[in-house]
Amino acid sequence: MTDLPAPRRLAAYGWDEAAADAFAPYESEGLIPARITRVDRGSCIALTDAGPVRATTARLAAADRAAGRTADLTRLPCTGDWAALEPGERFAVRALLPRRTAFLRSASSKRSEGQVIAANVDHAVIAVSLAATRAADIGPARLERLLSLAWSSGAQPLVALTKADLVEDPVVLGHLVADTEEVAPGTAVLAVSAATGAGVPQLAAALSTGTSVLLGASGAGKSTLANALLGDGVQRVHEVRDADGKGRHTTVSRDLLPLPGGGVLIDTPGLRGVGLWEADDGLGQVFAEIEELAARCRFHDCTHTAEPGCAVVAALENGELHPRRLESYRKLQRENARIAARTDLRVQADRRRDWKRRDAADREARARKGRG
Repeated sequence: MTDLPAPRRLAAYGWDEAAADAFAPYESEGLIPARITRVDRGSCIALTDAGPVRATTARLAAADRAAGRTADLTRLPCTGDWAALEPGERFAVRALLPRRTAFLRSASSKRSEGQVIAANVDHAVIAVSLAATRAADIGPARLERLLSLAWSSGAQPLVALTKADLVEDPVVLGHLVADTEEVAPGTAVLAVSAATGAGVPQLAAALSTGTSVLLGASGAGKSTLANALLGDGVQRVHEVRDADGKGRHTTVSRDLLPLPGGGVLIDTPGLRGVGLWEADDGLGQVFAEIEELAARCRFHDCTHTAEPGCAVVAALENGELHPRRLESYRKLQRENARIAARTDLRVQADRRRDWKRRDAADREARARKGRG
C-alpha cells in the first residue's frame, strides 16, 4: 500500500486507497491527482484538492500519436475519470488512471467505435417515466438494452420509475413496479416522485456510497430527480410536452455532483440512441431465465427454433417464457454480434494501416541512410 494520504477534498468525490495506489507512480513526477467532473472539447474541469481547475486534454491525443496508436474514443477522458494533472500556468491531463468500471455504448459514428459515458461508476440509475400509466409505455425493449449495458459496465443497475405521483391508483402503481421487475431480474425497482418526495429517501440511501450515473431518455425526469437527490436546484429542468410526453434536453453535459448523504452523482444528457457495446455479460444477466433454459437444451449449439429437446421452445409452448422476451433477446444478441464483428474488422484495418505506416517510415529511414 502507498503512504500517499487521501486528499481531503477528493475524499468526498470517491478518492480512496485504490485510487492512491494507482496514482503513486505519478507522485514522484510532481503531478497532482484530480477527478474529472466535466468534459468539453479539448479540455475538462477537474477537481483537485485545492479546488476545480480547467485542464487541457491535448497531451493525451499527442501521446497516442507519438506512440503510433490509432485514435480510440474509449481512451478519451470522461466524467468520473481519475487523472494525473501536470500543474503550470495551464493545467494539462498527463494520464488517466485505470478505470474500475466504464459505462460504454456504441458511438454515433460510421465507424464501429465505443464511447464511454461515465467512468468509475458503482450504481447505474435508469430513469423511466410513469407519465404514461400503461405497462406497455414503459418501453421494456429500451430498458432491457440499458440494463444490458449497465450490467456489462461493472456497475450495479437500479431502475427509478419517475413521476410516480401521476399514477394515483396504488394498485396500478404496484403492477407497474412488478412488470418492470420482470423485465429487470436481479435489479431493484423504485417508484419515485420528485414532486411529493415519495421514494426519494430510499433512492438516496441506495446511492449514498460510491459514484452513481443517472441515465434515461429526454423527458424521463432525470434532472428533476437529480435536484431532489441533491436538495437544491442544481440542474435546470424543462416542462415535458403534453402532446407526446417528450421533454427537451435539459442536461447538455455530464457533471459530477456530491450528494448530501454521501456518494456522488453523474447526471447525463438524454440518450436518444443506445447502441450495444461489448454487452455479452449484460445480456446474460438481463435475460438470465433464457440463459438458464438454454443450458438445459439437448444440443449445446441449439438455435431455439425447431431442434428436439429445446428447453426454450418448451418454455414458450407452456407459457413459462413470454415470446416478447425471446424476441428481444435474439434481437440484442444479433446486434451485439454484428457490432463485435465490425469492431474486429476495424481493428484489423487499423493494424494494416499501422504496418504500412511503419514500413513506409522504415523505407524512408533506409533511404536517408543510403544517401548519407
